Amino acid sequence: MFTAMIMGLISCGGKAADAGKDTGNTTENEAQAGADAPVKADADSLIGFVAAQVGFGPRVPGSKSHEDCRRYLTERLKFYSVDTVITQTAPVTTWDGSALTAYNIMGRINPEASNRILLVAHYDTRPWADEDPRPENRQTPIDGANDGASGVAVLLETARCLKATPLKDFGVDLLLVDLEDSGRSGGDDEDTWCLGTQKWVDAMPYSPTDRPLYGVLLDMVGGKDAVFHREYISQTYAKPVVDKVWALANASGFADRFPNSIGGSVIDDHLYINRAGIPCIDIIESANPHTGSFNPTWHTTSDNLASIDRETLRTVTEVVLNLLYREAAQCSATH
Repeated sequence: MFTAMIMGLISCGGKAADAGKDTGNTTENEAQAGADAPVKADADSLIGFVAAQVGFGPRVPGSKSHEDCRRYLTERLKFYSVDTVITQTAPVTTWDGSALTAYNIMGRINPEASNRILLVAHYDTRPWADEDPRPENRQTPIDGANDGASGVAVLLETARCLKATPLKDFGVDLLLVDLEDSGRSGGDDEDTWCLGTQKWVDAMPYSPTDRPLYGVLLDMVGGKDAVFHREYISQTYAKPVVDKVWALANASGFADRFPNSIGGSVIDDHLYINRAGIPCIDIIESANPHTGSFNPTWHTTSDNLASIDRETLRTVTEVVLNLLYREAAQCSATH
């Protein structure tokens, strides 16, 4: 049923038939669930993280830019005192026959804590600007400021804030996945996307007793004036988590950014994490009013630093921080 429902969608692509439908089921208690985090996200810091990644150039798997960025991300996680940093390597073959190595980077905060949340973003970039309006650009690798660097920036800023004000007896796993964006567009090619995550779920560092409560994927979270609808696969397979996050966003004053309505259905890393048994949602701009799906810079050469909105990044990061501190407080109150 899962495969049948999503058949034919593309990575960061297909739009659900009922996009824009109001869910109508956020409860009053959920709507009052917000609590400010003891630290605030810093927009300058977030832009700096995006700029650092874009500064390496397109992070196409197998390139020096990709290698340099991978080193930078590992160093940043260690600088922010993430307890354990693991790099998982796995051989992959892309749809066009390229033999590559996927490098998934995972930082674990409070690894001994049984209650934990998984945060995910991909750090690789699209090798081809295949949606560019100019045909001559369609074989050009993209900078991936939004599609790649923005989600990673949220995870790095989260690590920075958690170093300043640590969580007590609550764990966070920061997963930076590789080879998300080298898939084949169109047709029934969903498994050509998210190759790093597919390898990660085959060797997850969890036992059945210490898996995260749930996961949150951050993808394309830096677009100008971006609005984040409830992504369709998230709503279908991890609805309680969607309800929790959207209610918290509403209570935090971000209802305009997180409307209570359904957006597109996206083949993304969360699909494979859900299949592996961890409920996981995708915070992604999937119902842009100008395109009907993604930000207009998607898979184009315009996905550069100039396209990034500081307030969009800050808002999404504030929701993530509020979520983590609230969950940690609730776990502490019950023990």
